[in-house]
Amino acid sequence: MANFNWRTINIDLLDPESPANFSITSLASALASVSASEVQSLSSQIKQLLRGGDSEGALRGALENPPYGGDAAAKEVHLATVVEILQSIKQSEMSPMLSRIYGSDGGVEVLDVLMKYLYKGMSHASQPSSASTRSMSPQSTGFSQIHSRGGGEGGGQAMSVLLSWHEKLVEIAGPGSIVRVMSDRRTV
Repeated sequence: MANFNWRTINIDLLDPESPANFSITSLASALASVSASEVQSLSSQIKQLLRGGDSEGALRGALENPPYGGDAAAKEVHLATVVEILQSIKQSEMSPMLSRIYGSDGGVEVLDVLMKYLYKGMSHASQPSSASTRSMSPQSTGFSQIHSRGGGEGGGQAMSVLLSWHEKLVEIAGPGSIVRVMSDRRTV
C-alpha cells in the first residue's frame, strides 16, 4: 500500500455526474445526410431565381438550406452557388437586402449562415489554386512571374466582394454574428 501514489487517481472519473463522463455527442444534433445531386438540383433552382432577377430570393433560398450533413463535394457546390449569388448583387443593394432579411422571421439564423459562407469563401480564396501555380513561369533573372490573364475573375476580386459583404453584415447583424458562427459546430 505504501508504494501507491494516491495523487495520480483521477477522481472525476469515479463521479457519474462529472464533466469528464459527459458525452459531447449529445450536444450536437444529428444532421440529415445530403447528397451532392440534391445540392446540385437545389443549386440549379437557385440559379434560375438569380437569372429571373430575384437575387434576394436566390440568396435566401441558398442560405435557408445549407448542406450541413453533406459531403465535401456537396458543400463545395453550395459554396460556389452562394459566392456566385453574392458576386451578382450590386454593392448599393447589399445593406437594404441584409436589413430586410434581418427583420424577417429567422433572419438572424440566415445571416449567421451567410457569415459562415463568407468565412469559408475567404479561406478558399486565400489558398493558391492549382491553376495559379501552373501559370507561374521562371524568368531569366531567377524570379517568377505569375500570369493572371485569361483566368476570368481573380481571387482578389472575389475576396473584395466577400469582404464588402462581411462589412455590411457586421453593420446590420452586429459582432454577435461572428461569435455565433465561431462557436457553432455545424460547418458549411
